[in-house]
Amino acid sequence: MVRIFYKDGRMVRREDDLRALGQVKNLLWVDLQSPTMEEEEWVESQCEISFQTPQEIVEIESSSRFFEQNDTINANSNFLRIDKDGYETYPVSFLLHRGVLFTFRRGDSQTFADTVKKMKVSPHTFQSGVDFMLMLLETRIEADADSLEAISKDISTISKSLTHEQKARQEVLIRISGLQEITMMLRETSIDKQRVLSGVLRSLNFPENRKEHLRIILKDINSLLEYTTFNFERLEYLQNTFMGLINLEQSQVIKIFTVVTIIFMPPTLIAGIFGMNYHNLPTSQSPYGFAASLLMMVGSSLTVLWYFRRKRWI
Repeated sequence: MVRIFYKDGRMVRREDDLRALGQVKNLLWVDLQSPTMEEEEWVESQCEISFQTPQEIVEIESSSRFFEQNDTINANSNFLRIDKDGYETYPVSFLLHRGVLFTFRRGDSQTFADTVKKMKVSPHTFQSGVDFMLMLLETRIEADADSLEAISKDISTISKSLTHEQKARQEVLIRISGLQEITMMLRETSIDKQRVLSGVLRSLNFPENRKEHLRIILKDINSLLEYTTFNFERLEYLQNTFMGLINLEQSQVIKIFTVVTIIFMPPTLIAGIFGMNYHNLPTSQSPYGFAASLLMMVGSSLTVLWYFRRKRWI
């Protein structure tokens, strides 16, 4: 699927017919979403550009994430997508050629849909493909910020549950681990954008009058990175608290078993002594010997229990 956006007076129009690409004037943005090979080749031939291969787009080397070729800027960045299965990253390729933005991606993205909605509300603010590129990045960063705020609320909820329930549950640890993974993904994508946009900022082909806007976006990314660090620290604190509660519960269980074992040691000793079949044992020939041994066993257990309570060990 290919979407074509062009300027028509003060309005921005959209054209979905790829054959109109060579006839459209004031071209602003060409969005290629999971295009076929024929669509990709048609755009390349009509606009005199060349897209990277899918393998080159996902490369992590700096030379693959950002490079310039003649009057064309190529920048690749990972975006975060949220669906019913959770979070996942997907690559987006930006190609800025003579003021026209070309984007190449696989699958749908809420970021692109939100950018189109903003374009419909304020079409006069989009004068070139650079404006679309900046808006896409701003929209993505806003979505990442919303995700971090949601994570922060989840952390507060978990913290309150640990404080009130005072019980360590397995699902809490799984939830903390999941939040750590999401925060890590947000941090990775933010660092990726920071690295790519730093290269764009140094480019001579990027308009000077838009570089200040780009610096503001980089400051927003730095704020996100600080926020992710703060969330990491809170999650680490929660994890340590959780492990402390587990250790406390285990200590209490061990303490109970230890007390029970010690309480029953004197009765066991008495029962062992009176179980020896020697005639010279006290009360062995008495009719009250059995009752006396039981009384001694109960008395020894109660004595140990009383001593433990006096020492406040239980």
